[in-house]
Amino acid sequence: MPELPEVEVVRQGLERHVLDSKIVDVDVFTPRSVRRHVAGATDFAQRLRGRTLTATRRRGKFLWLALDDEDALLAHLGMSGQLLVQPAGAPDELHLRIRFRLVDGRELRFVDQRTFGSMAISDGGADLPSELSHVAPDPFEAAYDADAVVEALRGRRTNVKRALLDQSLVSGIGNIYADEALWEARLHYARPTDTLRRTEGHRVLAAVRGVMTAALADGGTSFDALYVDVDGASGYFARSLEVYGRAGEPCARCGTPIRRDRFMNRSSFTCPHCQPRPRRPHW
Repeated sequence: MPELPEVEVVRQGLERHVLDSKIVDVDVFTPRSVRRHVAGATDFAQRLRGRTLTATRRRGKFLWLALDDEDALLAHLGMSGQLLVQPAGAPDELHLRIRFRLVDGRELRFVDQRTFGSMAISDGGADLPSELSHVAPDPFEAAYDADAVVEALRGRRTNVKRALLDQSLVSGIGNIYADEALWEARLHYARPTDTLRRTEGHRVLAAVRGVMTAALADGGTSFDALYVDVDGASGYFARSLEVYGRAGEPCARCGTPIRRDRFMNRSSFTCPHCQPRPRRPHW
């Protein structure tokens, strides 16, 4: 699933290409792709015709486009969702779900192979959709308070990786960047959060921001064609990953083979030497 850097790359692309564009027509080819718009596909299309896209915004892994009536077009990319800007007459993609025809002839297209992603209109959500009220600020927002997040981390009875993945605590972090940040901070994913010193909490949060900043500079992380930016280009941060997906390869710091463990129906990658497993069992 795209994490904060990938979604931010898409947001920046939309800001460059469709800001202040007027929607003249909308085609919903797959009703499931607007399942969170409870009024249905017809209402979704009717309410967007004639609207102008006035801003592109993001919180964590969520993206929305503000509309000129103070509503918002909310998008969640899911596992394979793509927002592509295409010239008039470009061939339709195989998994095209929604087409937005713009006044200048270009099209904004929502393409989603697995249909886990979705789009919806958020009433009055131009500044922050109410649907995201449960999502905490991410490390790049002005509202983000690292001190408060550290205290919340230390107050949990869980392990540090599970806490980092909790979008109600800090948003935007997924499996890839949690593993990379924990390696950078020299902390094991199973470290109980209530044993973290404040300095360790700040260290891992600084590592999160640092690795995400580096990923943004490379256009995000792409392992296949499912994640691309609005121009259809892949990101290149996969070349810079230190532990994620590198089981058996030598750690760049100490040479110890990277270990892969099962974690929450996914995988966690660590260096056994740089990130020793805690003696106390994780929650």
